[in-house]
Amino acid sequence: MSDAFTKPFTKAEIEAMRQATRDEEGVGRDFWAKLKRIARQIPFAEDIAAAYFCTIDAKTPSRVKLVLMGAIAYFVLPFDAVADFLPLLGFADDAAIIAAAISQVAGAITEEHRTKAREALREV
Repeated sequence: MSDAFTKPFTKAEIEAMRQATRDEEGVGRDFWAKLKRIARQIPFAEDIAAAYFCTIDAKTPSRVKLVLMGAIAYFVLPFDAVADFLPLLGFADDAAIIAAAISQVAGAITEEHRTKAREALREV
């Protein structure tokens, strides 16, 4: 496995994710801007959009929201273990973080969240 997936986050990366999760509105705005720009290039677009809809659902437990918001913040933030502009590999770290987060809270992402994600992505 690549070092990008096994090395711990730096203090700066952790602090940046903490700051991003405190600004849910800003993360949401940045999230949709980035997803619209790259949705056709990434195979996990529906998963991350469903995770986003799960985080804004009032019925979602706080712990689940925190896990998913951390993954979404990592996706949105400009720092990355693997630069997003690299062909094929650029979003591998984002996909790994999102997959790990979703696997931790999979039962919280409902079919309603997935339906909203598909509808939103149709507009992209």
